[in-house]
Amino acid sequence: MNNDFKVKFGSVIFDRLNTVHLSEQERLAAMNAMLDADAIVERCTWIVNKIEQLGAFLFMRPGIKH
Repeated sequence: MNNDFKVKFGSVIFDRLNTVHLSEQERLAAMNAMLDADAIVERCTWIVNKIEQLGAFLFMRPGIKH
């Protein structure tokens, strides 16, 4: 498992997954679901930031320079 991912979500979630009675296959599915959810959130955040940047560029008013 990626160490950055563990740091990002904290050890509490991983401790909970390890204490729950799951088969190894179900545990891997849960970890993969968390990775997929993280990737989706990262993409959405990137898209929102790009839209904000585009909006700021499109609606800039030219100022009078002294």
